[in-house]
Amino acid sequence: MRAGFALAGLRAAWSLESSFRTQVLAALAALVLLFALQPPVIWWALVLVVIAFILAAELFNTALEHLADHLHPEQHPKIRLAKDCAAAAVLVLSMAALGLSALMLWQFL
Repeated sequence: MRAGFALAGLRAAWSLESSFRTQVLAALAALVLLFALQPPVIWWALVLVVIAFILAAELFNTALEHLADHLHPEQHPKIRLAKDCAAAAVLVLSMAALGLSALMLWQFL
């Protein structure tokens, strides 16, 4: 069952990656904020899409890091660059989420 593989990946990311756990906790905080503010449905959609993008990017980052470390365990500048760029993708999405949160708070508070 393909969903079983995906769930195994989520469990592995949760148990092995503190950054994934941090992103999940931030997502839960965003959902609490949505429940507290009760914004229009468009805000819910935007926040849910951004949460999905961030968690997916974190999972891609984790997959890339583990694959790179397995294939090339010693340090290499090109591997470091790939891993840094993947981490930067998560950072860019996280900054976008903070901007979205600021806009929502500005509108409702």
